[in-house]
Amino acid sequence: MKIAIDAMGGDHAPKEIVLGAMKAVQHFTDVHITLFGDEAQIRSHLTKEERITIIHTDEVIEATDEPVRAVRRKKNASMVLMAQEVKEGRADACISAGNTGALMAAGLFVVGRIAGIDRPALAPTLPTVGGEGFLFLDVGANVDARPEHILQYALMGHVYAQKIRGISRPRIGLLNVGTEDQKGNDVAKRTFQLLKETNLHFIGNVEARDLLQGVADVVVTDGFTGNVALKTIEGTAMSVFSMLKQALTSSLSSKLAAAVLKPKLVELKKMMDYSEYGGAALFGLNAPVIKAHGSSDANAIFHAVRQAREMVANDIIATIKESLEQNRS
Repeated sequence: MKIAIDAMGGDHAPKEIVLGAMKAVQHFTDVHITLFGDEAQIRSHLTKEERITIIHTDEVIEATDEPVRAVRRKKNASMVLMAQEVKEGRADACISAGNTGALMAAGLFVVGRIAGIDRPALAPTLPTVGGEGFLFLDVGANVDARPEHILQYALMGHVYAQKIRGISRPRIGLLNVGTEDQKGNDVAKRTFQLLKETNLHFIGNVEARDLLQGVADVVVTDGFTGNVALKTIEGTAMSVFSMLKQALTSSLSSKLAAAVLKPKLVELKKMMDYSEYGGAALFGLNAPVIKAHGSSDANAIFHAVRQAREMVANDIIATIKESLEQNRS
């Protein structure tokens, strides 16, 4: 299995990308990784080359670049070459921690969209209190979405939850301002009716406050609402941990208590770290494309490789196509 990785994307590239790639090939003996980027910089961190190939390029898409323009003009950028590797069949999947908009553009223009999918969706798996996690889509690929698009998100999320998460009958929830059937704006109401008419295990509307309680296995919404909810969850989690750290270091007695609680706090932080679930998959493309978090460390890259490997091994793309055909018939 071949996975292409943009070694120059992300806040800690290329070091953490390279370290994560080495960890992945050591753990997964069936994986070969191709790293795209500045060869000298990559080799400065590469200590094991078994099943790792480097393709050199000194062109990079920066975080400040306009996504579509950058993909079209920077033909030799590490991210574009990575996507091209997938398009031409030399890689089965690709991963980048770089510019999110540019990766979506590269996915659409280079890798290509599945026939029958109008708009791809960006979908991370977020942690829940019980540890099961839930798939959340769309979190920003499309700020505007029609009910038909959100229905497609639900179909793709259902396939992923079954094949990758091992959930035989995933619970599908529609993010809304209330749980009552008639809640929400026109798009939400029309989406609700479409979902009710499918064979999916649609449990109805769910509220943002219940997401981390594991109210559903897959939660769907438009990209604008999803991104606001995602950033709120991220910001709240960081703020809570920051306040907790301040409280536990404010005095000698609290520091002593912190020493006792440290193992449990580390365990809690790991449980709420969504990078443990992998990156955000771009659903709706002709091959698995994974967006790792911009601040990804080696462990996050390792889990993104694991996620890409599982998607390829379980033939997620073919199953999504099959699901779309069944829904149309």
